[in-house]
This record gives sequence, C-alpha cells and structure tokens, in this order.
Amino acid sequence: MKILYLLFAVFLLLFQATSGSADPLFPDTVECRSQGKFCRVGVCPPTFAATGTCHGGLLNCCSK
Repeated sequence: MKILYLLFAVFLLLFQATSGSADPLFPDTVECRSQGKFCRVGVCPPTFAATGTCHGGLLNCCSK
C-alpha cells in the first residue's frame, strides 16, 4: 500500500509539463490570444463573434 504513494510521486514527475511546452505552435493562435481573444471549436457563444481562425484554420477565434 505504501508503494502507491511512491508511484503517485513518480507519475506526477513524469507527466509534469515543462516551461514553454504549452505554447501554441500556430501563428494564428498566437495572434488571437495576444489580442485577448480565445479559440473555440465550432460556433462562438451567442455574445461573441468569430473574428478569425486558430490552429491553422481548424478553430474559430472569438471576441466580444
């Protein structure tokens, strides 16, 4: 039973993200998020409008 705590610690270290690994690789995504907008699959929420694309054109860039 005590080995479960050790395994949990090992998994936590293995799956820990390194700094910078979550940065988007697509320039349109960087542009969208730098302007304070967000990316979404499908249609933007009712009070938001699609103003561009993200992830190479697969997602919508939504803004107020």
